[in-house]
Amino acid sequence: MARLAGVSQATVSLVFSGSEAGRRVSEATRERVRQAADSLGYRPQAAGRQLRLGRSGMIMLAVPNLQGPFFGRVLQGVHQEAGRHGLAVVVSSGWGSATLAEAATAGRFDGLLICSPDDSQLGELPPDTPAVFLDADPGTDRARPTVELDVAGGMRAAVEHLAALGHRRIGHLRSTHAAYTFRRRQAAFEQAVRELGLEVVELGVSLNDGHAAARIVAGQLLERADRPRAVVCDDDVVASGVYQAAAERGLRVPDDLSVVGMDNVTVAALLAPPLTTVDLPGEELGRAGAAALAGLLHGEPVPPVPPLATSLVLRSSTAPA
Repeated sequence: MARLAGVSQATVSLVFSGSEAGRRVSEATRERVRQAADSLGYRPQAAGRQLRLGRSGMIMLAVPNLQGPFFGRVLQGVHQEAGRHGLAVVVSSGWGSATLAEAATAGRFDGLLICSPDDSQLGELPPDTPAVFLDADPGTDRARPTVELDVAGGMRAAVEHLAALGHRRIGHLRSTHAAYTFRRRQAAFEQAVRELGLEVVELGVSLNDGHAAARIVAGQLLERADRPRAVVCDDDVVASGVYQAAAERGLRVPDDLSVVGMDNVTVAALLAPPLTTVDLPGEELGRAGAAALAGLLHGEPVPPVPPLATSLVLRSSTAPA
């Protein structure tokens, strides 16, 4: 392998050691060694290496709901970046702060990625636990890195799009989940409609209850005598419930009802018509979080990560008022 990569055997050992010395080998050299290993089918003795380092080689990604398709995008990014650092990923949901703290101190995981945490997950972690927060309040734990999404900018773009189409009265199906990310969306929605002088009809929906719950709440919105002709949804699964509720009432998207979602998961492009939605870059969020956590595990300084940009993806679910 050393001959194939054009380096010494000592360099190969350093690259696969996982030690701080290995981190001092240039990225270009490390990449050559990894490519040589792949071509030869070589896999390092991970268990022995982790035993020497006193680590498990595993990190945990904690998400609010395993069934949420957005978290699949995040997991994909985490896997991609974690693999570059020789780390395996375990994903779980519904863990409160006490359980997270216990997992961190039991030695089962080298570090934690806590994504879109609800308020029950924000208890104090042990101070020596490597942890990174994703899609969370940057003030949650100033001693630990946070990678934030610009969900406020995305929500504003959604409202401004509908206003530009002439909609002066819009609905909002908002998440009732007690989490920073949804409070940010709500605050941005309220500010945008206030500044644009729009009328609002708003109902809450539990995202954890999925499409079926969204369809029921959307039906309540659409049966109102003063139903709006445009709706903003806090995620794409809720938007799919709006589509179904509209069809059950003989309403067509976008002729009778414009719909905008948020997340840009796979289902958004498969709906008929395809859904206009705000793209939240889940894969990028996962990669940035895993890179920050790997830095913590290697004792490296982790610089602040600017909020990741969101963007409005225009499809066919919106039309002029």
